[in-house]
Amino acid sequence: MSFSGIYAKIIQNQKAGVMLLALTVQNVSKSFGSKKAVDNLSFEISQPGVFGLLGTNGAGKTTTIRMILGIIPKDEGVIHWDGKEITSKTVRYGYMPEERGIYPKVKILEQLTYFGQLRGMSRHDAAKAAKYWLERLGVAEYQNTLAEKLSKGNQQKIQLIAAIIHDPELIFLDEPFSGLDPINTDVFKNIIEELISQNKIIVMSSHQMFTIEQYCRDLVILNKGCTVLKGNLRAIKGGYGHTNLSLGCSPEAFEKALPVAERLGIKLIEKRANAYEFKINGDESAHAFLRELVDSGICPDRFEIREPSLHEIFVEKVGAAE
Repeated sequence: MSFSGIYAKIIQNQKAGVMLLALTVQNVSKSFGSKKAVDNLSFEISQPGVFGLLGTNGAGKTTTIRMILGIIPKDEGVIHWDGKEITSKTVRYGYMPEERGIYPKVKILEQLTYFGQLRGMSRHDAAKAAKYWLERLGVAEYQNTLAEKLSKGNQQKIQLIAAIIHDPELIFLDEPFSGLDPINTDVFKNIIEELISQNKIIVMSSHQMFTIEQYCRDLVILNKGCTVLKGNLRAIKGGYGHTNLSLGCSPEAFEKALPVAERLGIKLIEKRANAYEFKINGDESAHAFLRELVDSGICPDRFEIREPSLHEIFVEKVGAAE
């Protein structure tokens, strides 16, 4: 849909008494000298949940977030929230940058209260919210500790609290899981699930495709500032059809199964302990493979066909654009 169409839809819903909040990025570009960091980027987020902003290092993800928030100016294009320019007055937004931005020489509760006040909260409400989130994230014991004394994982928790302390409706998380151990990753996931249940719009940039795939509804993949794929993740995966086959069997059975697969043009792409991943050409080739295995007396423990993972789609699209 064009920007004019999006804006007309917003106006129509407002006249009907329906509050539609949408983030619109239309034909946005940004250059640094001769380098095109973002090239004619467009997308719309009009439903609560997680929107995936994906790409390799230097793809333009952080630059895009910073343009949306007005931290750096765009060269061209339109960025609107609910049909208006994005400011702290038109939308409550939270931002967790990849480069962590807490004050190392300031006590945790003191700086979180300060961050809340910067977002329009009273000192009392900011301190109350900070204590709540410190308790939720298991770091209440550090409220009077200098930030520099905390572990990297706990500093990351403080950064997350700073981004959501004022109950924002639009949240940007730039590599939120970077450097987290499995326990703290689960803590962050629980908070993200809670935010989703509260109908927040979350723009998440991450290299962890499996985690993004768990949560995101829609996405855009960037490579060297250009869009290589965008849309609804379920529709994108559905468009590929079943392309992968996971076969579970003993090593002895696999040695017999491999020549059958090769004869049918089915390629082995990954080999693990008693589990083998093949690339197939739709359901028919998988069914033919299974029939031949059974006819040969090979009974696999597992035979599962599936769509490609987001990781596989990412590698294909970014690799093809190189």
